[in-house]
Amino acid sequence: MIQHLFNKATNVLVITHVDPDGDAIGSLTAVGQLLKQDGKHVTLVCDDRVPERFAYLPMADQVRQTPDPKLYYDLLVVVDCGDEGRMGNAYANFSQPLPTVVNIDHHVTNTRFGDIQVIDDKATSTTEILYGLFTELGYEITEGVAMSLLTGLVTDTLGFRTVGVSANTMKVASALMDAGADLSFVTTNALIVKPITTLRLWQVGLNGLQLENKLAWVAIPLVDQLAIGFKGQSSMGLVNLLADVDEVAMGAVLMEIEGGRIRVGFRCRPPYNVAAVAEKLGGGGHFLAAGCTLEEPLADATARVVALCKEAIQQQGEPALVG
Repeated sequence: MIQHLFNKATNVLVITHVDPDGDAIGSLTAVGQLLKQDGKHVTLVCDDRVPERFAYLPMADQVRQTPDPKLYYDLLVVVDCGDEGRMGNAYANFSQPLPTVVNIDHHVTNTRFGDIQVIDDKATSTTEILYGLFTELGYEITEGVAMSLLTGLVTDTLGFRTVGVSANTMKVASALMDAGADLSFVTTNALIVKPITTLRLWQVGLNGLQLENKLAWVAIPLVDQLAIGFKGQSSMGLVNLLADVDEVAMGAVLMEIEGGRIRVGFRCRPPYNVAAVAEKLGGGGHFLAAGCTLEEPLADATARVVALCKEAIQQQGEPALVG
């Protein structure tokens, strides 16, 4: 079915989620390259700009923030989005009749939207799913496609360190390296090297660190981010740092962004489950990594997040399935 849709499509719109990470941009550019190789006109869209650390990826410089109003799209491919809301304004403000929608994702909280779903919540990344799909459909994995796929694999597993990394994950990584992807380059540029503003953001956040009842949390006002020249919308890994603390069961970082919204990132270690917390707040993700966006003042959002996390930590006594 997907092969048929790809074959008959002329203008394809590919969308990934707001506040994109390596799996989002890796998936977006991988699909873009494959369809372009197949002679399709492809538009890559993300509400937020591509983070500078992923600028090395082919087609990263072609990602738009809105669909092309001059084109009529006959296929929409959505990658790495757990629900329709994660596509942001690019989808919410889509002005023409909705084409056939293909939903490719690995989040356990995926709502199964769209006409065709390719979802595997056991996969460590959407790019791991895409590798299997591409090879099944007989597409050539070029060096550029391999770099995009490996970027998603490396970033979503934190360098193959997360729970859920399987033998298949490592086989896919090996195959991508055989296709020309440079593991050392991807790991260094996408995972390790950071701008100085990231360290300053962590400094601001850690200065306000709170730790109670196995919950570590940080709330960072927009004014503090602007003061250090930080222009992102995520904690740039700070939430992972909190969850790695021995005395911590769950970590949460709340980032105030423009428009009065609050982006929240959650992380934990087994047996805890932050996806359950995120879902109560209208978000989603994985058992060990999840997030949401709230429309309320930072102080109110912080109070609500802290209360729900503390409740979850107290209630989650049995090991959770890892996804």
